[in-house]
Amino acid sequence: MNLHARYPALSDLRAQAQRRIPKFVWEFLDSAIGDERTKARNRLGFDDILFNPSILHGELNVDISRQLLGRTYPIPVGIAPVGMSGLIWPNAERLLAAAAARLGIPYTLSTVASQTPETVAPHLGDDGWFQMYPPRDEDIRKDMLDRAKEAGFTTLVLTVDVPVASRRERQVRSGLTTPPRLTPRLLTQIARRPSWAMGTLRAGMPRMRLIDGYAGNLTGMNSTAHAGYLLRTSPDWDYLHWLRDNWDGPFVIKGVMRAEDAPKLEQAGVDAIWISNHTGRQFDASPATIEALPDIRAATSLPLILDSGVETGLDILRALALGADFVMMGRGFHYALAALGEAGPDHLIDILKQDLQANMGQMGVNTLDNLSACLAT
Repeated sequence: MNLHARYPALSDLRAQAQRRIPKFVWEFLDSAIGDERTKARNRLGFDDILFNPSILHGELNVDISRQLLGRTYPIPVGIAPVGMSGLIWPNAERLLAAAAARLGIPYTLSTVASQTPETVAPHLGDDGWFQMYPPRDEDIRKDMLDRAKEAGFTTLVLTVDVPVASRRERQVRSGLTTPPRLTPRLLTQIARRPSWAMGTLRAGMPRMRLIDGYAGNLTGMNSTAHAGYLLRTSPDWDYLHWLRDNWDGPFVIKGVMRAEDAPKLEQAGVDAIWISNHTGRQFDASPATIEALPDIRAATSLPLILDSGVETGLDILRALALGADFVMMGRGFHYALAALGEAGPDHLIDILKQDLQANMGQMGVNTLDNLSACLAT
C-alpha cells in the first residue's frame, strides 16, 4: 500500500485512528479540558505565524538535522510522554520506543505509562527520556530514578504543570474511569473495534504498572484522578534542587509558560526548558505555547523544547523560527500508531520530513538556523 497516497497528512492518520479505537479511548486521547479553548488557541497560534518566501536561490540542499543536549537528530522532533499509552493502542510504549530507536529520535516514557522502565528497556534506543510526576516519598523518588537509570533512560523530565487533577469533561462523559471498568457501555464500544480489542486481549488490560507497584489501595478517587495522585506532591524549588542533585544526566523541566521562570531554572542547573500547556488538558485559560515562546527565548540561553498543538512540518518550522530548539509531539504519534499500528510512527516521521523539506524549499532556506529571516512582520 502507498501510505502517502492514502494518508498524506497527520489529519488523515487522526481520522483513521478514530475509526480504529473505541470511543472512550478516542475521548481519552483527543480531549482537552473545559470548552477546549486552550486546545483551539494552540492551533490558532500556529496559524498566525507567517513567512515571506525568498526567491531565486537555485537548487537547495536542505538540512533538517538538529542538535539538542549534545546529540544530533535527523529531524527536530521527538516523542512526548502520554500517560496510559497502552490504552490508546496495545503495547504502545514498546512500539514507540522501538520506533524512536529506528528513527534516531528521543522517546519519553511517562511515569503513568502502562509499561515500566524495565519492560520498555529492551526496545529502547540510546536516547530514552523518563518523565516524572513527582513522588512525595523520598524513598520512592530515589527508587524511580534508580530504575529509570538502570533501564537505560538518559534524560530526566520533571513535569511541573499538573499540580492537581484536571476534570476533562469529555473523558468523563465517555464513561472512562481510572482504572478502567468494563461496563456494558464500554464493552459495546470495544466490540465495534476488533483490532484494538484483539490486541488488548493479547496484551492485557492496561494499567499504570510503575505507579501501581507503589500505590496500594486506589479506592475513593474521582474518575479522572489516577494512582499517581496517591503518591505525588506539587513540586517546589527545593524539590527541583533535590532532583538536580540526584540525577547525573540531562535534566529538563516541562510545563513552563512564564518568561520570569526561565532565569531561575537556568540558575538551578536545569539543562533545557520544555514549553508546554499540556495541550490544553489541564487548564483552559492558557495562552498558546507558540505565543509564550518569544518571551521565554528572550529570557534564557537554555535550549527550548516546545509542544502542544504541533501538527505539521510547517508548525515545527514556526516554532524553530521563533526560538525553539526542538519540538515534541505526543498525540500525533499516538494517532499514527492507532491508525497504522507499528508502521504508523515511521510514516508520520516521513510525512514531517517531506513537509519540512518542501516548506524550506518554498522559503529558500537550506538550514533550520535561517528560518527567522523569513518571518513575516
